[in-house]
Amino acid sequence: MNAKHLLSACLLAACCIGPARAADPHEADRAAIRQVVQQFQAAIIAHDGKALGALFLQDHDSWLSVADDTAWAEVKVRHPDARKVLKSSWRKFADMIQNGKRPVEERFYNVRIDTNGAVASVYFDFDFLSNGEVTNRGAESWQMVHDADGWKISSMLYSFDR
Repeated sequence: MNAKHLLSACLLAACCIGPARAADPHEADRAAIRQVVQQFQAAIIAHDGKALGALFLQDHDSWLSVADDTAWAEVKVRHPDARKVLKSSWRKFADMIQNGKRPVEERFYNVRIDTNGAVASVYFDFDFLSNGEVTNRGAESWQMVHDADGWKISSMLYSFDR
């Protein structure tokens, strides 16, 4: 093979391979956020309200649940004055987990994390189990901030179908 053919082959190979992918500059943040997700799940199973509460931004409390259309129709039949969007707090959830007597667990599926290193959005599908039975399922979204103590959940929004 002469030099001209060798150069042509190298250029063709370079075009087929394309540019090298840059490393994800926020992979360490994604890994830290995945760890928060795991800690959240472990705290629920352990009925550890204190550990659960430590994952939240302490001076902020935005927590909303929204009934999906099917659940909303069923609720309205039994409770005509019920609201579709319910406000609560991480503190109430942590207390419920801490004081609950039955085994509980929240399973996450299709977890997606977007971040720029300062703020993040975590979105996933979930099943919430009490005593081994699914009592709620839907989609959940966390807004997170990276503060001086690491990644914290600043707000939570989830849908429910039961």
